[in-house]
Amino acid sequence: MNILFLCTGNSCRSILAEATFNHLAPAGLRAMSAGSKPAGYIHPRSIALLQREGIPTSGYHSKSWDNLPVTPDIVITVCSNAAGETCPAFLGPVLRTHWGVEDPVHATGTEEEIDGAFMTAYSILRARIEAFLRLPLDEIRHDPQHLKLELDRIGTLLPSATLHC
Repeated sequence: MNILFLCTGNSCRSILAEATFNHLAPAGLRAMSAGSKPAGYIHPRSIALLQREGIPTSGYHSKSWDNLPVTPDIVITVCSNAAGETCPAFLGPVLRTHWGVEDPVHATGTEEEIDGAFMTAYSILRARIEAFLRLPLDEIRHDPQHLKLELDRIGTLLPSATLHC
């Protein structure tokens, strides 16, 4: 099963999701990421955060959805509706869901506050990825309505630390 994490720039959130998913996923599940208007680079704070978390970063780069190596089975957009971002619409016969996350690239404040925005985005994505990986995929992967329902539900989850802020 191939998962595409999609956003506009493919420099932060979708890269964080791709690398985290691939680090945690069992064989047979693979993530990729892309952007409708790729920035052409991965934000340095994203690389630093992944490295601090012990997640390999080699081989990842900002890329366009025009150059995907395989057709995804599931497309997960990670743009934030709350910030008024327009998520790209991937065309094709795939299951789609939305896991909106604020873009930490636009964070302002002290270095600690900006790093905190990146960690918040990562924590939300990781909690959702872990919930995805706990799904009984062998049972529901052939029931698109059930799988879509579960993916949409996961898109509302926040990590417990964020819930109590």
